[in-house]
Amino acid sequence: MPLIKLETAADPRVADYVALSDAALRQRTDPAQGLYIAEGSKVLRRALGAGHVPRSFFLAEKWIEGLADVLAEYPDVPAFVGAPGVLDAVAGYPVHRGALAAMNRPTPLTLAHVLAGALRVAVLEDMVDHVNLGAIFRSAAALGIDAVLLTPRAADPLYRRAVKVSMGAVFQVPWARFASWPGGLAELREAGFHIAALELTDDASTITELAAAGHDKLAVVLGTEGDGVSAAALDAADEAVLIPMRPGVDSLNVAAASAVAFWELRVC
Repeated sequence: MPLIKLETAADPRVADYVALSDAALRQRTDPAQGLYIAEGSKVLRRALGAGHVPRSFFLAEKWIEGLADVLAEYPDVPAFVGAPGVLDAVAGYPVHRGALAAMNRPTPLTLAHVLAGALRVAVLEDMVDHVNLGAIFRSAAALGIDAVLLTPRAADPLYRRAVKVSMGAVFQVPWARFASWPGGLAELREAGFHIAALELTDDASTITELAAAGHDKLAVVLGTEGDGVSAAALDAADEAVLIPMRPGVDSLNVAAASAVAFWELRVC
C-alpha cells in the first residue's frame, strides 16, 4: 500500500490517533477497541518483534527512510504521513518522536499462564501513574522479574506513556490482572509464592534479610506513591520488608525502590 499523505487533522482514517494525550479517555477507549499505540521507532520495532500486529502507521516524513524495512514488511497496512503540525493536531500533543503505530492488542494472559515457571513476580497494587508503571516494567525486564501482576484498578501497561517509558519492556515481561484484590494473593500463595509487601512498618524485615531467607518463589507487592501498600494487602501478605536507608530519609520513589528490591531479590 502506498504512503497516505495527510492533508488535515480531521481525516477520519486516523481516528485511532486522536487525543493521545487524554489518558482517561484512551484507557477507556483503547481496550474497548482492541488497540494500543506504540510510540517511537525503537518501541514500534519491539512491539512488532514481540509478534504484535499493526493496524496502521502514523509518521512524519523524516521517518520514512528509517522505517522503510518495516513498511515494506507490512505492505497492506496503511501508513499515514503528515507534516509535524498535522500530526500534533491529531494527537493533541507535540509528536516529537514522529513515528507511531496503532497495534492490535494481544489476547490477555491468564494468571496461571504468567505464573507457570515463574520464581520472582512483582505485584503492583492500584498503580495509576504511567511513568512509574513503565519504569517498573523496565526494571523488571532488566533484573530478572518473571512476571508482573496488576490489581483490578491499576493502570493499563499498554497505555502509550507506559509503553514508551518502559522502552517496550511491557512486551517482554508477561503480565496479568487479578480478578479480585487482595483476594488474588491467596492464588499466589496456593501457587507456592512467599508474599512480601515493600512497606515501612514497625516489624518489617530488611530486603537483605528477605533475600537471605532463600524462598524459591517470591512475590513482591508494591503500592502507590504516597499511600503505599494498603492495610488489607499487608494483612494478606506473609511479611513486610523495607530498604534500609540513612537517617532522615524514609522512602524512595516506588520505581526506584522496585529496582533496588528486584536487584536484591534476583535469582543468581
